[in-house]
Amino acid sequence: MSAAPRVAAGSVTHRARGLAVRRFDGVDALTIALWAACGAFVLLPIAAILRLAGDGRQLAVLLQGDVLEAAGNSFVSATVSALLSVAVGTVFSLLLDRTDLPGRTALRLLALSPMLMPPFVGAIAWLGILGPTSPINLWWRERFGTPLWSLYGGDGVIMLLTVHSYPIAMLIVSAALRRIPSDLEQAARIGGAGPLRAVGAITLPLLRPALLSSFILVAVGNLADFGIPSIIGLPERYVTVATLVYRYLQSGTVDDPLAVVATIGVVLLVIAVLALVADALLGRRGWELDASAAVIERVPLGPARVPAAVVMWIVVLGITMLPLAALLVQTLLKAPGVPLVWENLTLDNLTRALTSQTALTGAANSVLLAGLAALICGVLGLGIGVVLARTRSRAARGLGAVATAPTAIPGIVIAVAWLVLAPSLGLFNTPWLILVAYVTSFTALVVQAVAAPLSATPAVAEEAARIAGAGRLRALIDISCRMALPAAVSGAVIVAVTAVRELTLSVLLLSPGSQTLGVAIFNFQQAGAFNTASAWSLIVAVFGIAFIGLATRRTP
Repeated sequence: MSAAPRVAAGSVTHRARGLAVRRFDGVDALTIALWAACGAFVLLPIAAILRLAGDGRQLAVLLQGDVLEAAGNSFVSATVSALLSVAVGTVFSLLLDRTDLPGRTALRLLALSPMLMPPFVGAIAWLGILGPTSPINLWWRERFGTPLWSLYGGDGVIMLLTVHSYPIAMLIVSAALRRIPSDLEQAARIGGAGPLRAVGAITLPLLRPALLSSFILVAVGNLADFGIPSIIGLPERYVTVATLVYRYLQSGTVDDPLAVVATIGVVLLVIAVLALVADALLGRRGWELDASAAVIERVPLGPARVPAAVVMWIVVLGITMLPLAALLVQTLLKAPGVPLVWENLTLDNLTRALTSQTALTGAANSVLLAGLAALICGVLGLGIGVVLARTRSRAARGLGAVATAPTAIPGIVIAVAWLVLAPSLGLFNTPWLILVAYVTSFTALVVQAVAAPLSATPAVAEEAARIAGAGRLRALIDISCRMALPAAVSGAVIVAVTAVRELTLSVLLLSPGSQTLGVAIFNFQQAGAFNTASAWSLIVAVFGIAFIGLATRRTP
């Protein structure tokens, strides 16, 4: 009678000792170190902006006319572009994933490519197609006296935000579409429904959570975009929140500009948090379907197959290849608006761009900052991703949530937060301010690149190492880190390429001697050197697409 309690008590004591040992082992020390890094790069700047805006002294600024106008423009452009992006992304996903459209693989790769081009580069490219001096508008003006359509203004901002956002909706909808068995659509069609009726009655209702999720993510992302509104909107005085904050910081037209922009940033942060909560609630309400093991039965388009393919190729090539062709033409023309004839072609713009000291200095700064950001984000992201995928503790889940939170926070909020914090840390007017903002924004890219594939990999090798006598930290480093290293390298390459072309953080955190390539291109465009801006935009677009394509292809 007395032995059993002694055994139970011994077992409990043993488990308690085991828990006590695990609480202080190397993995837990690593988790604490990673928490400290996340606290410095993510939580500290957010706390700084909340503290500065927390006294509420600048709340009256939110009711000023120019702020309300900018907020209204941002709301309309973000909402409408998000709706259009979801519509375009859904149509593309249904055609490419559910029908027998020819050339689906090539069309999918091309349709996703706008996501790889920086939005401000896309804006410069589209000015060569639909700008006031573009060949289309010049030809139309010669015949009808007015341009066909000028890209400048709010409608142009919405159009370009849509072009650069629909790939995000397309990725989310395609992922959800692959989880919906085509058996359901087949059953509806056997019951007498046509293809469109089956999609409308079966597929779209099941896609509703994915559609709402993609709408929220795109709308939050577009709410504080800086590149497109600054290049396309400002010439027509179409001011958004991002361009208004830039004006406040650059011109000093308001008293205590840091407190004012901090207050605006907190409003954007609250909107982003509410969007995250809404997205999480929608995710819980989604339907969980078991993917069918059967091969997907694609809907035959019949006689419409070839015409649909022709239309799809024209649309996709128009969205993806036409801007690159426009950049090439603008680079080779002697001046904007001159006829595209052989006599007007020159390499002087390319030579001028490649020998511009301003651009070369910006490129050198961008390469340095992007390289350091890739190194820091790679190390941090590898550690956080491995801990998140292998330990599955509450501390690890919280660490992952904090590290990936900046993906939903507008870049303008991160920039303002570091501006608030910079004087206290001695980073004001130094290039390192841009570097820490890069680390805050882009570490999540490496975490997601490492954690997702590692979570799907069985931990058998780590368990074998533990049985052979290795500690938890040794098994984590020797097995998990080595397995995840290629994904971390790919993620670091994506960070480097993204940082080299970044504009929003760089233009707001600019200091003497730390101009980046994105800011140099933006300044060329604002100064009227359109051909030089186009030459550098073409270089950035081509090399960016090539490097990111190679990096993502190597990711397992």
